[in-house]
Amino acid sequence: MQSWPRRGVPERPCTLVVCRGCCCGDAAKHPRTDHQGQLDRLRAAADAAPGCLAVRTTDCLGPCGQANVVVVQPSATGRRVGGRPTWVGWALDDESTDDLLAWALAGGPGVAEPPATLELQFIRPPGEARARAVGADG
Repeated sequence: MQSWPRRGVPERPCTLVVCRGCCCGDAAKHPRTDHQGQLDRLRAAADAAPGCLAVRTTDCLGPCGQANVVVVQPSATGRRVGGRPTWVGWALDDESTDDLLAWALAGGPGVAEPPATLELQFIRPPGEARARAVGADG
């Protein structure tokens, strides 16, 4: 049986997946948001905390009505103790960015409690929202 973590293989850090698809990161949709500045700040924090935090971008995650979406994926440690990806919508300002970074650097889902203000921005993943809507009809 393999024991985790394997020697020589770094553990997966808490990862912020930042949507930069059709609506998220769009200056026309959110003209008062410095989208590139936010992404630069998240990446700088990841560079300053190697092995603790990672940041990546992706195309459209789906819930465009709640743009800018960031999915906070748990670290390997967080996942082992029950942490699951957490979807955050409307991550548009410095306060949201501060809260995302504070939570991720503290360990993220499964390891640390999110800031209460950030919890107000939690959204359902698109698949879960669709499943609940279908279940309500049946």
